[in-house]
Amino acid sequence: MGYFRIFAAIPGFFLSSFFVMLLWGVIAPKVGVDTISYTWAMLVTLTLWLAVAPLAAVAGKRHD
Repeated sequence: MGYFRIFAAIPGFFLSSFFVMLLWGVIAPKVGVDTISYTWAMLVTLTLWLAVAPLAAVAGKRHD
């Protein structure tokens, strides 16, 4: 079942990247930094997912 979860996460990745790009575009001018493209938003999202995935895996394990 693990492979199907990976395939189910693919649309979520692209949608998350789109939201990161949109939110960055709203916040960036107020902070004084440049906006980012969709490809940079994908890189930011991938970095965040790689940082959070091990934490989520540990939190999801049950201690019986």
